[in-house]
Amino acid sequence: MPVDVIMPQMGESIAEGTLVKWLKKPGEPVARDENLFEISTDKVDAEIPSPAAGTLGEILVQEGQTVEVGTRVATILEEGEAGAEAEKPVESEEDAGTVEKTAETGAAAEAADRATGARQAVTGAAAGGDGAGNGSGGLATKEELRRTRSSPLVRNIAREHGVDISQVEGSGLSGRVTKRDILAYVEGRGEAPPAPVERPAAEPSAAPAPAPAAPERLDPAAVAASGAAPRPFAEGDRVEIEPMSIMRQRIAEHMIASRRTSAHVTSFFEIDMTRVDELRRRNKEPFLAESGVKLTFMPFIIKALIAGVKEWPILNATIWNDQIVYKRDINVGIAVALRQEKGFGLLVPVIRHADELSLVGLARAANDLAERARTKKLSPDEVQGGTITITNPGVFGSLAGTPIINQPQLAILGVGAIEKRVKVVGPGDSIGVRTCAYFSISYDHRVVDGATADHFMLVVKDKLESFSDPSLK
Repeated sequence: MPVDVIMPQMGESIAEGTLVKWLKKPGEPVARDENLFEISTDKVDAEIPSPAAGTLGEILVQEGQTVEVGTRVATILEEGEAGAEAEKPVESEEDAGTVEKTAETGAAAEAADRATGARQAVTGAAAGGDGAGNGSGGLATKEELRRTRSSPLVRNIAREHGVDISQVEGSGLSGRVTKRDILAYVEGRGEAPPAPVERPAAEPSAAPAPAPAAPERLDPAAVAASGAAPRPFAEGDRVEIEPMSIMRQRIAEHMIASRRTSAHVTSFFEIDMTRVDELRRRNKEPFLAESGVKLTFMPFIIKALIAGVKEWPILNATIWNDQIVYKRDINVGIAVALRQEKGFGLLVPVIRHADELSLVGLARAANDLAERARTKKLSPDEVQGGTITITNPGVFGSLAGTPIINQPQLAILGVGAIEKRVKVVGPGDSIGVRTCAYFSISYDHRVVDGATADHFMLVVKDKLESFSDPSLK
């Protein structure tokens, strides 16, 4: 009998996924657990293995379609079934209706998203926590998840104005609330400020109208999907146009939402990495022999970050309405650049309880997560729950940067290129060659002041410049 291939559940908060690419064609043989297709959710991209060995039969969901978890996307035919399946008509009107409905659903989703300004995907871990429950403490249904989950931009607007998204009438896919919906709701409610000023009912024109300001809140993904922006090229220009990938849309939404949410400030420190470089060079061969992983600069940097967080825990906190939530666990996100056809994508897998790991444990965790991020083998849980993030543009030669905070965190550490520089050293002001790098800390100035961020960086600097660890010689 044919084996159904279904859209998998990639996390409790995820109710749908976009089928990005088929790795096999109908009629081609496929082995059990061989990668069959790629999917993209708002949490992670992944390659999905075949549930059985056989031949790929009919493909029911085409590339680019977004469907609910549990939707049948294809069939796997056992040996001897392929020929019969090719000649056999659809077994029943119900089956034909299912296939037709699946295609219509994908087309309708595309049209609805373009009409509302963006293709929105169900979003998990909301900044500050937007409930996905059903009001009785139980698990939410798929329909509830699809309705209450929206883009980070929409959730941030709702949070700023004290709006419960579940109470807003949505015009997106399955009633999902779009940016246009939430702005219209806030305008119609007429109580956007926390303490509204009483205005005469007869003079509606005197009241400030948030609607005209909406175009200023540009969401690149929304603009690209809706075609609302002025055309950035002239007739006859040699251009190539292609839609944003799902990952690129999510990054765009997340970055715009972060800039709107946090008061970004960035401070820079030059740190002498000579001590760490000497330890790494001296221990890299025995470290590789004993642990099976290469000793890079990253585990040293994570150790220094942890030391800074322990002394200045506000950098490991988050904001919840008008309260500061201090996270006792130190879960370090490591930004990983993913090479794509025309540029890079970005994922931030998380090393959980990083403060409980040794240098060897951190090296193993960082290497493992980075490798599985590049091979699309991460689970959604592994890119959630971070409390502070490290990004390392220095591996591409960048001297310094001003990274955007990974919401709902309050800080992100940037690491520039680690290189040899001529410096004035020693009590006699002699000239020496040192291994140095510029580190940056972007922080949320709503609760983290410059002095706090600088003192945090002084701890990181001191730890790296005088690094010691019992596992190293």
